[in-house]
Amino acid sequence: MRLRLEACRAAHLWLEGALGRESQWALGAHYTHEVDIQKVVRPTIVEPWRERIDDATTTAQAQQLQNELLNYVVLDPACGSGNFLYVAYRELRRLEKRLHDRERELRKRRGIKDQVALSAFFPLTNIRGIEINQFAVALARVTLWMAHKLAVDELDLTEATLPLEDLSGIQVGDALKITWPRSSVIIGNPPYHGTKMMRAELGDAYLEFLRDDYGIGVKDHCVYWLRRAHDHLKPGQRAGMVATNSVAEGKNREAGLDYIVANDGIITNAVRSQVWPGTANVHVSIVDWIKAPSTTPNNFILDAQEVVGITSELRAGTARSNPVALAANIGKQFFGVVPGGKGFILSENEARELLARKDADYATVIRPYLIGDDITKNPKLAPSRWIIAFGEMPLEDAERWPAALQIVRERVKPMRDRHKKSRERTQWWKHSRSVPDLFGAVGPLPRFVACPAQSKRVTMIWCLPHWCPGNTTSVFAFADDYAFGVLSSRIHTRWATARSTHLKSDPRYTVHSFATFPWPVTPPESTHAEIEQLARAIDGERRTICSEREIGLTTLYNAVEEGAHATLRDLHLQLDKAVSTAYGWPLSVASDPGEQESRLCELNREIATGERPDYQGPG
Repeated sequence: MRLRLEACRAAHLWLEGALGRESQWALGAHYTHEVDIQKVVRPTIVEPWRERIDDATTTAQAQQLQNELLNYVVLDPACGSGNFLYVAYRELRRLEKRLHDRERELRKRRGIKDQVALSAFFPLTNIRGIEINQFAVALARVTLWMAHKLAVDELDLTEATLPLEDLSGIQVGDALKITWPRSSVIIGNPPYHGTKMMRAELGDAYLEFLRDDYGIGVKDHCVYWLRRAHDHLKPGQRAGMVATNSVAEGKNREAGLDYIVANDGIITNAVRSQVWPGTANVHVSIVDWIKAPSTTPNNFILDAQEVVGITSELRAGTARSNPVALAANIGKQFFGVVPGGKGFILSENEARELLARKDADYATVIRPYLIGDDITKNPKLAPSRWIIAFGEMPLEDAERWPAALQIVRERVKPMRDRHKKSRERTQWWKHSRSVPDLFGAVGPLPRFVACPAQSKRVTMIWCLPHWCPGNTTSVFAFADDYAFGVLSSRIHTRWATARSTHLKSDPRYTVHSFATFPWPVTPPESTHAEIEQLARAIDGERRTICSEREIGLTTLYNAVEEGAHATLRDLHLQLDKAVSTAYGWPLSVASDPGEQESRLCELNREIATGERPDYQGPG
């Protein structure tokens, strides 16, 4: 038996190799390990059927369930080589045996003679799939014929496996373009193309089709499968899918999971994010839901833990929190510049040569260039490179620094001359995104705060006003230690992370992360001073350790999590308590993420609706 199962798995893996890497990525075809397939099949198929079988108390109920099972149809609309369908079929045959055993048990209790033999078996033709690649369809059919033989052998059935069943229900087609067959449950692993890669992988014409037919713009590819699956379900039917973890975030969530929940869908089981064990270098979410059930489910499992409910953000809760941007927060957070060409970047020597020139004050346009890695890896917590930055000045003004402009003319302009965007061609000396509002906000300050725009942790550092932050940094226009302390507290970083998007497992700080964050309204003066003191202490302790050990903040905080640097760890704990006190919360809330989330959401609501007119905003 095990050898035959391994043979099936080998066949699926062989398909990936047979397709070749280019075709594999174009189709989004990736082998799914059974442990992850079961995270879909168990809650959508196995557990609901087991519960119904075990709850049957009469032979009539058991026979009715057998009739329903004979008409139970599984559909995988992106079936690939059939590994989801294989597992689903195998589990349904096991459920069939469980049901027969249950009926025998009920007959025995009532003294009714057992049936001599079964007259009907769960039909292989009830397993249906759609797949765009014809070779994969052929392999899926072979896989299911093998599954049929394996089931007969495992369960010691008298059922014939020859001649081979007609598996035309596994059909070639683009599931987003054709009519789906009747089904009782939908499972699968749709393609993994992200929004940024879809045009290159699928072409302009296909994106126009998606935009026109689905009316939700361009979203990650799997989002269309989620919507189509939910629309195809009838009340009481279930679906389960593996998708990229972006489905729980931002515009992808709004078009997919928000749509499902808003249209009578209830998410019953989910894994918010996990590393994909196959060849696709992605993190995935696994989502199982039921459409318009006759009774509300009473069991919800999120990340293998029982919860009160699951929101469309794939978080515990009965409804998704929907904090809004607060007017007082606007104009305090920015993302850095997008140079739009490597030619703007200078080495240390090049920068020093320009700064030493006497024909102009080159410090105006030659700036230290801060990127996310400088924050997380550089022991100096400072930029390691320089950049030419003319901002939005016209060309005649940029000519006041001829040596810097000549570098841009030689290194950047040739590439910009071929650019499809008019601004890139006609304003070649400017960054693609120069963010003048950022420099207008931080320019007058003696210093400002920044954190990586994407990193394992949200860690703040102080920056000097002449630095030029890149777009891999999130910038905050504050110069006071109090603001640095609140931003560095886990009360803020947890909130920000919860509203971040993710690339793999790393959170990406978003505008929503900051704009929605409700700061303490009127903290006591003593608490305000304590937060300032702790912020200075944390900054000083980190700088000392990083300098002495020549490590960056990522290495430092990895060590803290492992138990090192107790002083720094204790300072952070004290800071969390002080910030909690600034909100007027009990100290217990400082270590309770769920309670923090609830209280911050309520405070956001109060501020947004005008119930807290005393809210002055950050800082």
